[in-house]
Amino acid sequence: MGWLAALIGLDNVARGRHVPAMSNDQNAWFPDANGHNPVRAARSASAAPSLPRRFYKEASVVEKDGGFVLTLDGRPARTPAKAPLALPNRHAGEAVAGEWAAQGNEINPATMPMTKLVNSGIDGVARMRDDVVDEIVRYAGSDLLCYRAGEPPRLVRRQAEAWDPVLDWAREDLGARFFLAEGVMFIEQPSSALDAVRREVAAVRDPIALAALSTITSLTGSSLLAVAVARGRLTPAQAWAAAHLDEDFQMEVWGLDDDALERRAKRWGEMEAAATLLRLIHSA
Repeated sequence: MGWLAALIGLDNVARGRHVPAMSNDQNAWFPDANGHNPVRAARSASAAPSLPRRFYKEASVVEKDGGFVLTLDGRPARTPAKAPLALPNRHAGEAVAGEWAAQGNEINPATMPMTKLVNSGIDGVARMRDDVVDEIVRYAGSDLLCYRAGEPPRLVRRQAEAWDPVLDWAREDLGARFFLAEGVMFIEQPSSALDAVRREVAAVRDPIALAALSTITSLTGSSLLAVAVARGRLTPAQAWAAAHLDEDFQMEVWGLDDDALERRAKRWGEMEAAATLLRLIHSA
């Protein structure tokens, strides 16, 4: 997920890592010092790679200061950097609360991709917005859809069928005309095309939505696919299939790769969460 992957998230707790932003504050997530505290769970996890136990009964959202804050047993939750864990609208907030409500006896961060995105958006993207926009635009400079196979004919045809409509849409709706290259030889794209993508990406003002867009970009290897999902031009599943067209073709030829399919399934969960969060934020 680019530099966003380096941000502190719930996965640090699950893997037994020290969480610097939370280590010295017993109220890192809750202002109320009474009751259970996830910081203690994080410290316990640092001694052994075990999952923290669930410390709450109910997850919900409350409207406060213009946002919708996740609450656990009525106490407002916070990000690893101790900011309020707030979403821009109730639909997005309830989706995140649903991840917390769905936890069993232990909290498994691997099943909470929306929460990790929210943490990244609030703690990272909000402070480094320009860097994130630049990163997404850089993908457009070497976008997956612009690099084509020369053979075999079946693959050439499939790439054209899946990718050309997205490039046509980008040209007609975004004003971004991209050049195509055969093979892996780099081709410089017109500055006008990159500027058009930048305008589209920069229009995403919410930092959580921008974190989601960055995630979709890095998972697919294409800022054009990411923008197409954000605009509703493609469904997440359509963009995912387009991004894995080459890999699917190779497995048709050489056989299934179980390890690759397992990794892809995990990444699809992240993709689906990012696209869902993006849609919910923009539905307000």
